[in-house]
Amino acid sequence: MKVTSAGINNGVIEEKYGKKGSEFNSFGMPTYSLPIKIEDAPANTVSFALVLEDKDAYPVTKGFTWIHWVAANITKDHIRENESQNAKDFIQGVNSWHSELGGNLSRGESSYYGGMAPPDAPHIYEIHVFALDKLLDLKDGFYLNELYKEMEGHIIDQDTLKGVYKN
Repeated sequence: MKVTSAGINNGVIEEKYGKKGSEFNSFGMPTYSLPIKIEDAPANTVSFALVLEDKDAYPVTKGFTWIHWVAANITKDHIRENESQNAKDFIQGVNSWHSELGGNLSRGESSYYGGMAPPDAPHIYEIHVFALDKLLDLKDGFYLNELYKEMEGHIIDQDTLKGVYKN
């Protein structure tokens, strides 16, 4: 399985998908989501899940990865650019803007793409995509740990795409 994004060119994430973009929610969180394309998934794939995280956030958060986007029950091989804001055919979980460091946004306000905003230096972002043999028993606003519990024993393939976003 291979994951690509037209929004990542030569390993660099285009500015419009983060803090240098032009679309933000009322709390200043970048909301213009990356397009994702999945190729060569196993024939028995029922759904996909994705996690977009920033491990370079450890020094800023004092030891935690920053979760930018969590989605599940994706039943197609692509997600269109900026689809997160109006997604009707997949569910989305809570990102790190729900945390104290992120401003304590409600589950609803943080259950979609929250783009890149590295405060200190360029950060490397990882998009993990999992091919699953079932739909997951989750609802919008789920937590990351709930996703991993539901996926346990049902991951049939996975791929990780990385890109850097410059501050």
